Amino acid sequence: MSTVSSIKDLVEAIHWQQVAVDLSQTGFALTCRLLDPAACQSFAGLFNTEERFRSHVVMERYRFGKGDYKYFRYPLPEAVEALRTATYPHLAKIANEWNTQLGNNAKPFPLDHQEFLARCHKAGQKQPTPLLLHYEAGGYNCLHQDLYGEIAFPLQLVVMLGQQGRDWEGGEFVLVENVPRAQSRAEVITVDQGHGVIFTTRYRPVKGSRGTYRVSLRHGVSRVRIGTRYTLGIIYHDAK
Repeated sequence: MSTVSSIKDLVEAIHWQQVAVDLSQTGFALTCRLLDPAACQSFAGLFNTEERFRSHVVMERYRFGKGDYKYFRYPLPEAVEALRTATYPHLAKIANEWNTQLGNNAKPFPLDHQEFLARCHKAGQKQPTPLLLHYEAGGYNCLHQDLYGEIAFPLQLVVMLGQQGRDWEGGEFVLVENVPRAQSRAEVITVDQGHGVIFTTRYRPVKGSRGTYRVSLRHGVSRVRIGTRYTLGIIYHDAK
């Protein structure tokens, strides 16, 4: 898989100021390539193993959609840990700025991810949340938010492990914004293999005539028409 040092270099090369602008304006931002094709194939290949995962969820059993996903167990694979640790400080700065804009007096997010995880663990949220997701033809994921307890980080990351148009058709990443007193707005997003989408877990701040307010967003996956779709999800808070 991609080395930890190369992942750190790729993360540092991201134009984080533009990411902050895009997240504030639309609720999502695209990244450069974070994983090389070999790393993507290695992660997809892990899905059929059991020892690296703590939980396997079949979406149809819970009416979440059609497909399945597996949560990694600790210790995480080095590349997953590197992605989670390297991207978090940049996103924590954005999250703290959002809290300031919204007049939220909550305790600021620490810039060190281990310190944030210690806060989660103190609240009883000790289970790792990074996951692999898998869809075959006909699969989809209903709109949802990834909240696993009292503490939730407001941003997360998904990395495509295959190439749309080659490995699958359809299966677009979908983000729906629920605008107060207006109709909902949808974004349909496609990215290349190894590239990522950073998006809001729950809401983004929006400036209005009476100040800044929250706009709620949910995310999902449109129906896969042909092929097999694998993705890596990076969630920064742990779960109960």
